[in-house]
Amino acid sequence: MKTIAVSTLRANLMEILKQIEQGETLDITSHGKVIATLVPPDHAKKKAREKLQELGEKARIYDIVSPIESEWEAAE
Repeated sequence: MKTIAVSTLRANLMEILKQIEQGETLDITSHGKVIATLVPPDHAKKKAREKLQELGEKARIYDIVSPIESEWEAAE
């Protein structure tokens, strides 16, 4: 991920917005500290899909509705 100073962002806003539109992600810095991140609009959806895919590979779904064969006692 690239970083850019606020002053550079102000001076080149339209050019930088074109880069963002093409899929670039930029961290915006002020006095060397990251204060914001510019991402393309569909970036959040893409990240969410990637995370769901990752969870889907690890998740296990079990039958929690069917009766079990072992007996158990409930407190009265």
